[in-house]
Amino acid sequence: MISTTSLRLAALSTVTLAFAATGGSAFAQKKYDTGVTDTEIKIGNIIPYSGPASAYGIIGKIEEAYFKMINDQGGINGRKINFITYDDAYSPPKAVEQARKLVESDEVLFVFGPLGTPSNTAIQKYMNAKKIPQLFVATGATKFGDYKAFPWTMGWQPAYQSEGRIFAKYALTEKPNGKIGVLYQNDDLGKDLLKGLKDGLGDKASMIIAEESYEVSEPTIENHLVKLKATGADILVSISTPKFAAQAIKKVGELGWKPMFFQSNVGSSVASVMRPAGLENSQGVLSLAYAKDASDAQWDTDDGMKKYLDFVAKYAPTANRADSSAIYGYGQAQTVVQVLKQAGDNLTRENIMKQAASLKDFAPDTMLPGVKINTSATDFYPIEQLRMMRFTGEKWDVFGPPIDSNLGG
Repeated sequence: MISTTSLRLAALSTVTLAFAATGGSAFAQKKYDTGVTDTEIKIGNIIPYSGPASAYGIIGKIEEAYFKMINDQGGINGRKINFITYDDAYSPPKAVEQARKLVESDEVLFVFGPLGTPSNTAIQKYMNAKKIPQLFVATGATKFGDYKAFPWTMGWQPAYQSEGRIFAKYALTEKPNGKIGVLYQNDDLGKDLLKGLKDGLGDKASMIIAEESYEVSEPTIENHLVKLKATGADILVSISTPKFAAQAIKKVGELGWKPMFFQSNVGSSVASVMRPAGLENSQGVLSLAYAKDASDAQWDTDDGMKKYLDFVAKYAPTANRADSSAIYGYGQAQTVVQVLKQAGDNLTRENIMKQAASLKDFAPDTMLPGVKINTSATDFYPIEQLRMMRFTGEKWDVFGPPIDSNLGG
């Protein structure tokens, strides 16, 4: 005969199992926001395929190719990426127009990798008001890591202020009595890096004896270089995008000027800057790196670089593998794929931001050894390590250990 106690225990056990079953199914339930189905994840992107910063157009093309590779491999958790990328010609008003189109017409889950400080500044309030991730913006302006004011915006590359501080530290060590001339793009890119330079110089900020700003609408910046040389500056800091960086390096060579030359990372591509400027003019130029240089033979046997080169050969055969912007696009796309993998079936905009802020020691194939991506709810600066490099022969030579900026705390 079965006791009352046994019956009660059996009933309790049945209820517990039933609860666990329903609880388990509820836990596994898929959560989607606009832009997601069982078979698709719709991602938006804005890149200057035309205009003064069109050299960066390769980034969007590489990202598109990378997502095609991912789709060919079965997608992410069974879903294919639908990558919608638009040209804003490096124009803030056009960027706003394209952002609205992506959000309101195309109905993307989020906007990934929009490029340029002016363009991202123009769309930042809109994206945050709509609570749509403006994820891994392609600019190092410090404000794109301000998680308190803009919780839906996150950077990716090292902050420009970090570059400025490191340039200052190197100049103080190698040429403490030098006279610094600064050429900078008249926007948040230029102003941010210049601030970092001054902060890094500290009480020796008076070493800066001249500042020349330029507008991206200017056809040439040669006159600014002539003015800077005339000041007697023996250190030049060029805070410029590819077109103008190439002009600056070439003009300095033509002038026979031999300053200690610092070039900002965003204008350091071998393919779109150093070669067009003339290899003879590029010798000795200093910059900072966080990614490997595909033109450098030392990486030919590197596992990560092999994966990148195999990808380029199959999915982007017309791309110049030596273009640092191609390396950039690959690393950035690989990072967003990691975020989507972590998100699983919870593909809400809120969870996308949560996962983007939960990256731990993630190292894209193309990062330099020792450089890893780490984020948190209070650290929206994914890459905070840089290494010095000097242009020698036909390539950049990296030297010294990774230098941490720790802007995110």
